[in-house]
Amino acid sequence: MFASIPNFSEFYVELETNNEGVECLRLLNEIIADFDEILSEPSFSSIEKIKSTGATYMAASGLTDKACDLINFTHVTAMADYALRLREQLAHVNEHSFNHFRIRIGINIGPLVAGVIGACKPQYDIWGNAVNVASRMDSTGVLDHIQVTHDVYTILSARGYPLSCRGPVKVKGKGEMVTYFLNGRAKKKSTSTASKLDESADQAT
Repeated sequence: MFASIPNFSEFYVELETNNEGVECLRLLNEIIADFDEILSEPSFSSIEKIKSTGATYMAASGLTDKACDLINFTHVTAMADYALRLREQLAHVNEHSFNHFRIRIGINIGPLVAGVIGACKPQYDIWGNAVNVASRMDSTGVLDHIQVTHDVYTILSARGYPLSCRGPVKVKGKGEMVTYFLNGRAKKKSTSTASKLDESADQAT
C-alpha cells in the first residue's frame, strides 16, 4: 500500500514563505505518527510499515508465513481496513487543524522480495512488480479514493466490501489496467442470514 498526501507540498511552500517550515514538519510528523499508532492495533498485526518518504506512507501486509493468510486473505482485508482508517484519520486531522489535506491510496497484491540494504544507516525495504504496481495505483489514483487492482478487487468483493469499477487506466510499464475504488468496509451479514447459514451447515453435517 502506498498512501500519499499530494497537496502537502503546497502547504509547506505556503508556510515556508512565512518562516514556519518547522511548524509544517511538526504537523507532518503528527500525521505520520498517527498512521504508525493505528498500526499498533491488534487487528492490523499482519501489516508492517516499510517507510515514509515526505508525505508518502508505504506499508505491506502478509510479509511472513504467520501474517500471510492464503485461505481467508485476512492480511488483505486488514490492509483494506487500514487504508480506510488512514482516510478517516486525515479527515480528523483536517477538522482539528483547519487544513484541507487530501489523501490518495493505492493497493496491490503479489509476490515481492524484502531485505535490508546499505552499510551506513541500513534500511529495510521491499521490491518487485507487485510493489511497483501498488505505487502506480497511488500515483494514477484519484484524491480521496482508494484505488485497487483487479486481484485485490476479487478478494475484497468476495468478502462483502463495496467497490466500484473505475475502468481502464494507463499505468506506466503495464499499458492499460482495469482498476477499482474501495468505497467502504465489508458489509456485515444480518442475523437472519447468519442463522440461515447455520441451519444449512447443520443440515449438511
